Amino acid sequence: MGITDLRGNETVIADTPFGYTMSVIGGKWKLAILYLLAEKQTVRFNEIQRQLGKITYKVLSAQLKELEADGLVERKEYPQIPPKVEYSLTPKAQTLLPVLEQLCEWGAQHR
Repeated sequence: MGITDLRGNETVIADTPFGYTMSVIGGKWKLAILYLLAEKQTVRFNEIQRQLGKITYKVLSAQLKELEADGLVERKEYPQIPPKVEYSLTPKAQTLLPVLEQLCEWGAQHR
């Protein structure tokens, strides 16, 4: 179901496939996190924070938990001292990569 399928119908955006997609990837940092994980494959928390720049520990932690709850990010914890946690994309998130590629292409063309 796309935009043309909904044209002329009165709908609540949140009830559409677009609304669902935005609830999963919307926000300031989620797409950047997904892009970074797609590029680097497996990344530790501190490396994500370092690569993103101005994101706080609390916000990054919350965004990763939301992405994990939505089935886009896998969190792997290693039982060692100091604790080691790595994040990677799930197969569900891999299906978003063509969309991320198109966004990158759009940005390159309209920069």
